[in-house]
Amino acid sequence: MPPTDTERRLCEATARGDWDGQVAAIAGEDLYLAVPQQGQDPLPVYDDPTAGAKCIPVLTRGMLPPWQPQQFFDRVSVEELAQDWPNDKWRLAVNPGTPCAAYLAASPGHRAGWLRVRAQAGVRPGGLLVTHYGGPLHGPVAQGLACGAPIAVHHSVPWNELGTAFLDHAADAQTLRDQWSVTDPATWQQRLDQLLGGQFVPAETETALRARARDAKAAEDAAGEAPENTGSRDAADAPAVPELVTRYEERFRADGLLPPDGRVVSLVALDHAHAVNLVRWGLGARLCAPHQAEQAVQQVAARAREVYGSWQEFAAGYALGRMLAFDNGWFGPQYAEAVHLHRVLTQDPSSPWRGLPFA
Repeated sequence: MPPTDTERRLCEATARGDWDGQVAAIAGEDLYLAVPQQGQDPLPVYDDPTAGAKCIPVLTRGMLPPWQPQQFFDRVSVEELAQDWPNDKWRLAVNPGTPCAAYLAASPGHRAGWLRVRAQAGVRPGGLLVTHYGGPLHGPVAQGLACGAPIAVHHSVPWNELGTAFLDHAADAQTLRDQWSVTDPATWQQRLDQLLGGQFVPAETETALRARARDAKAAEDAAGEAPENTGSRDAADAPAVPELVTRYEERFRADGLLPPDGRVVSLVALDHAHAVNLVRWGLGARLCAPHQAEQAVQQVAARAREVYGSWQEFAAGYALGRMLAFDNGWFGPQYAEAVHLHRVLTQDPSSPWRGLPFA
């Protein structure tokens, strides 16, 4: 089975003998070129008996090899390859030696064709749900990875992958450095612990949401009593839920991010999602190893279950956390993206939020 839809399209085009289809299958995708080890040639040119020519090998995302501590890949596009191709007689070997292989001639005319198809296909958009059929699909690791699915969908990378890269080694290291001030394993572990503890969401708002949820639960448990008369003894001491939160909740209910009577119970889903992706960036930057990554994402799932009772509750918590951090009442592009991510992950039949149990 091809690991992702990209390899499926490539296999189908190759089976048809469709050269344009082969190029179209990869035209908008990231391709991966091995970073040379010390002492190796800058380009990994080799003689390929199948192609009968010298080839430069690249891999599609789904065909990246398992994580190795010193094996890195750079992302390249068909456009970049066409513009910087070093020898008209060489060929481009896509996934050589695999069932998803394709060998593309790279004369000036062929490369002009690559650019034409690339222009038609455009750059791969964000917001796509991608599943890696060789990755975890069931069980605790998959449940943990599903907590990070909104960020994976944002970048259109497989949601269920713990592997060689999130984007690529350089980009993953830069994300950790620029966004999280993480440059080594020690600071990576520190940030992970903080995210697992929900330390990056606004504390007063979180306290207010938790208190409101406790009061609602107490009201449900007190048979026959109205919610306003059955609040917790400490309700008067809890901070009020901010008006901005209630505005978002009202809009969430209108747009289907909450049920008609739904409320957000906590914001920590945002930290949980970031924790999963901190793990994935850490793998890409080689600041942690696969066994650490698996343990960490299982911890994320366990922490999420302590707070939420369903993917629906988790999804609403993530959306509100993101809005308070990045939209701040504007209901602009960030809000539109949050709605899109929510609908993809709650409505697509292949979504882990549809197929995986939360607990």
